[in-house]
Amino acid sequence: MAATLTRSVGSVLIAIATIVTIVAVAVLVFLNPIWVGFEQARTGADRFTGYSIDEVHTVTGQILSDLIVGPPTFDMQVDGQPVFDARERQHMIDVRGVFTEVLIVVIVSLVVLVLAGWRARPRSWLWRSIAGGAGVLIGAVVVLSVFFGLFFDTAFDVFHRLFFQPGSYDFDPATEKLVQLFPDDFWFETSLALAVVLFAIGIGVLVVALRRIDRAQASPLVAPSLTPEPRG
Repeated sequence: MAATLTRSVGSVLIAIATIVTIVAVAVLVFLNPIWVGFEQARTGADRFTGYSIDEVHTVTGQILSDLIVGPPTFDMQVDGQPVFDARERQHMIDVRGVFTEVLIVVIVSLVVLVLAGWRARPRSWLWRSIAGGAGVLIGAVVVLSVFFGLFFDTAFDVFHRLFFQPGSYDFDPATEKLVQLFPDDFWFETSLALAVVLFAIGIGVLVVALRRIDRAQASPLVAPSLTPEPRG
């Protein structure tokens, strides 16, 4: 009974760690100046801010640096004028806090997967757990993509409510640079692209896991026989 419970808990942990790791890899595809700069140019961040596109890219590079590397001051300037007001800076500091917490979860998930890969027996159980996590993620991506596509504003608000204090993330697009640098179209298109990448990685992991399950089941470990072979 205890062994069954331990195996079930372990399977759930591996599935969760699989989901977290896939999401982290997918986010890294977009958390970089190349994608962010491309989407800002495409969605007109320079028109909204009044900055040149080069100034937009410079400011965004500083924002990503403060977010990922630190320190999270977010005190960048253009022509001697601060880009963000105090409330916008505080929100970005809050974002950095969430980013750090998520990074810890990702590291723990990677440790879980490494330990499971090292110690888990039989291998088919390990790959079933990974396949389960990938399958759940694929289903969640499909459902959430439909919801985000139909009710983006509501979904975006719910997402922020999960991580930030109410009222701390509502900014005026007419006057505040944070939402001008990252307009609604930026987030809508990035969300859709993220869903596509998540789905693709999830499918890839699921296919690999199912093949490994088949391979593990096709090559069972055979215990050596203790009965001496007859001499002929």
